[in-house]
Amino acid sequence: MIFCVKKHKNHIGSHYFYYLCIPTRHIIKYRIMNVGDRIPEILGFDQDGREIKASDYRGRKIVLYSYPKANTSGCTAEACSLQAHKEELAAAGYEIIGVSKDKQALQKKFAEAKGLQFPLIADAETTLLQELGCWGEKVTCGRKAIGILRTTYLFNEEGVIEKIFTPKEIKTKIHAEQVLDYIHSNIQ
Repeated sequence: MIFCVKKHKNHIGSHYFYYLCIPTRHIIKYRIMNVGDRIPEILGFDQDGREIKASDYRGRKIVLYSYPKANTSGCTAEACSLQAHKEELAAAGYEIIGVSKDKQALQKKFAEAKGLQFPLIADAETTLLQELGCWGEKVTCGRKAIGILRTTYLFNEEGVIEKIFTPKEIKTKIHAEQVLDYIHSNIQ
């Protein structure tokens, strides 16, 4: 096997970072959930240490959104948008759950600082993120990396996906309005 080291200059230009590259013939496959798939039963632990399960929400609809990092501008805008429209979403029968790779303490700090009144799952092991299919390759600042793909899933009362908002569709500042527009345009 051949190994190589890539040299990369940081954004300031004063330090170099070295990345070990291991060429492989194996293709890494990521799970992708589709409309019609069921929500996983075990979702994880929220910012307060409570275990969150899909069965806790049986008979209720869920807006489950994944975000890359708490307290960053885009993630804060998205969370605050959803919090601001929490009552409207509840009136349409939806509960909100957020999930990121952040540790429980950071999730708690984020929720308290921004006044978020919904569970934020601390998925440091990326178990749920991988099950949902929102953990994979993305391009950040022109570089490919593995990380959280900002995605929102709408689950019906039976825990089945009825809509997926992909990273390219999501506008963080008005994301709740996007979700509500979809909900109102698909009421039967």
